[in-house]
Formats: sequence, C-alpha cells, structure tokens
Amino acid sequence: MTLVVPVVATGGFRATDWVLLAVVVVLLAASGLLALAETSLVRTSRVKAKALLDERRRGARPLTRLVERPEQFLNPVLLLVLICQLVSATFVGVLASAWLGAWGVAVGTVFEVVVIFVLFEAVPKNWAVHNPERAALFSAPIVDALVRFPPVRAISAVLIGLANLFIGRHGAANVPPPRVTESELLAMADVAQAEDVIELQERTLIHSIIDFGDAVVREVMVPRLDMFILDGGTLVHDALSQVLAAGWSRVPVHQGDVDDIVGIAYAKDLMRAEHEGRGEDLVRAHLRPAHFVPETKRLNALLHEMQEAKFHMSVVVDEYGSTVGLVTLEDLIEELVGEIVDEYDVEEPVVETLPDGSVVVTGRMAIDDVDDLLGTELPQEGWDTVGGLMLAISGRVPAEGESVDVDGVRLVAQRVQGRRVSRVRIERHASAAVPGDAAE
Repeated sequence: MTLVVPVVATGGFRATDWVLLAVVVVLLAASGLLALAETSLVRTSRVKAKALLDERRRGARPLTRLVERPEQFLNPVLLLVLICQLVSATFVGVLASAWLGAWGVAVGTVFEVVVIFVLFEAVPKNWAVHNPERAALFSAPIVDALVRFPPVRAISAVLIGLANLFIGRHGAANVPPPRVTESELLAMADVAQAEDVIELQERTLIHSIIDFGDAVVREVMVPRLDMFILDGGTLVHDALSQVLAAGWSRVPVHQGDVDDIVGIAYAKDLMRAEHEGRGEDLVRAHLRPAHFVPETKRLNALLHEMQEAKFHMSVVVDEYGSTVGLVTLEDLIEELVGEIVDEYDVEEPVVETLPDGSVVVTGRMAIDDVDDLLGTELPQEGWDTVGGLMLAISGRVPAEGESVDVDGVRLVAQRVQGRRVSRVRIERHASAAVPGDAAE
C-alpha cells in the first residue's frame, strides 16, 4: 500500500494560507485600534474626561474610569499591541516564505517595517493626536472591556510582576494620580484664550482667581496714610457732614490715636441719630464693633470670614498691634474683577502710556502687576508695590524727578507726596529686550 502525500510547490496557495492571512489582517487591525487607544487615552486628562462626562458624551463614563488610574490600562494595552504585532509579523514571515521562497524573508521584512508601521502604528497614533476627544471616546469602552477580561488581567499582572523584580517591588505600586498645578491651569487659560476658546476677560478672571488665593491683605489694603478716620469725640452732626462730604458709608473711629481704633461708624447710624435729634451725641456712642486682621492674612480666608460674619470692613494691624491700613470687601472684589469706580471716587488712571513708550503707574501698583504689564521680573524682597521698590533701592525718599535703574528699566519718581512715591514713570532702557522680540 502506497501512501500518497500531496506536494504543494513554492508559490502555491493553500487553505491554511488564507486562514493565516485572515488572522494577520485581524491582528493588524487590532494593533492599530490599540495604538490609537494608547495615544488618545494617555493624552486625555482627568479634567477633560470629567468635562466630557458632564456633557454626557457617549463613552465618557468608561473614559473617566480609565484615566483615573492610567497604570491599570496602559500596561495591558501595551502588552496586547506587542502580541498583535509580533504574532502578525511571524505569520507574515511564514506566508512570504511559503509564497516567495528565499525572497520571502526580505519581502516580509519590508512589509512589516513599512506597512505595519505606517498603516497600523503611525496613522492611528497621528489621527489620535489630531482628534484626541473622538479617539478617546471611541476607544475607551473597548479598552475598558479588554482590561476587565480575566485572562488579559492575569497575563498582564504576571509579566508586570516579572518586570518589578528588576525595577523593585514598589516601582509600579502606589502610583499617585497626576495632579494639575496652578501653573498648568494658568497655561491652559493662556492657550484657551489664544485659541479663542475663552475671551480675554475670562482669561484675566481665571488668573485673578488663582492669584487671589496666594495674595495677602497687605497687598490690597488702603495704607494708613490714605485712611479716612474720625475721632471718637466728634459730634454726630459734625461727623455726618464729614462722612457725607467724603462719600464713605463706613468709617473707622479712633480714641486719641490712630493705633487705638475703637469701632466703626456707619453713615446710616449717624443719619438715624441726627434724624432722631441726637446730633449733639458723640460719635463713640453710635459705633459698631471693629474687626481686626493681621497684614499677612490670606485674602481668600478673609473673604470667607467676611461672608460668614457679615461685615464689610477690617482694620489691618502689624505684628506689634499698630494700625497699618484698612481693607474692605470692595478691595477684595477689585482684586478679582479689577478696579470698581463709583461716583465718589476721584478717578486717576492706574496705568497711563506716554507717547515715548514709557508708562506712568500709581506708586501702589503691585510689582506682580507691573511684571505682567511690561514682561519684566522686578525684585520682590520686602516690598509689594513699585513705590516701595523705589524707596528700597534709593534707601531714602526720592525727590520728584529722581530716578533709579533696576533690571533693565528706569523708575522715575513723577510725584512724591510726603514720604510716599505716589506716581512712578517706568522707562525701558534702550538695551532692554521688549517682550516678544525674542520670539520674533
């Protein structure tokens, strides 16, 4: 009995070849999908996933679960991509060798490098980079199901355990979730405004809100020299005339010395007393309690305290208990939304640009605001305002017209009132770089 074995010549097509070819196509498609998923999921932040979930986008819920713990999906996805590409490459080599003989190895290698890389690696990842939202929402449910599949989880855990033997047992454990820093939030606001996603005013408000949490009372208070204060021994009708002329609704009252603030006089209380015929009473008989805060108190804490205790004015004291200024609820709000000018304010421009390119600012302007305005980095060591910077560099109270040079700019004391520099002209040296020149 003779056993007949069919011989298939090199270059012939067998039934198993078509099966292998179908497996290769499926594996390559799977690797392309996983490559797309890897790129899009890694590029999606928790904030973005939460925003998509709030918009009730399809696929947002599994996307949120995945980005909360990226280490739980990234390793299985990388493992599956590697398996798909290695197995498909092996099958391509087998098929090319069977069909083309000795040349099959070379053809298979070229196919694997060019076709697999371009079509199933570069193309999906580039598409995910340009369409991260669509790619993440599309791939998140698929990846979520894969990483929950027990065999995938088991194999991935075993291989990761082997890797931990080399990098240390705690190398992949207790991975902290990514955190968004203040600088990243500010950068995101800048990018969003540059791309017309938000308005310039919205970007400014975001910056103000974040800076608000770091600011202290000393930076926004009305300094002692600018405080309007009543003496407790003043008669009500005289005090009422002064308060109405000044346009204030609340005024601190002292007893003999500015450092001895005994309460706050409300204009409406004085009006009521005058209306009831008690205009000859002393102001100190119609006071409300004064609230005192240290000059180093954070603005956000003070705002919360004002809301809780329902008061609008605080007297600012230093570490020795001396009165150094006054802060109101309006001052805190202005730190967020900018200057609020009412009918009683004597409006003077905070910033005035001159024809020669220099700018004139109030001496109370914060150094941070000057830096934002001019793109400078002026020193901030022991002072908060541009007027304070001039005093510190000069070592004395400068005369009007006197100037000092610091970090590429010249500060000129345009107006000096008593011992305070109230208006400062800022000139940029000819050699100083203008913001944006470097980029050009």
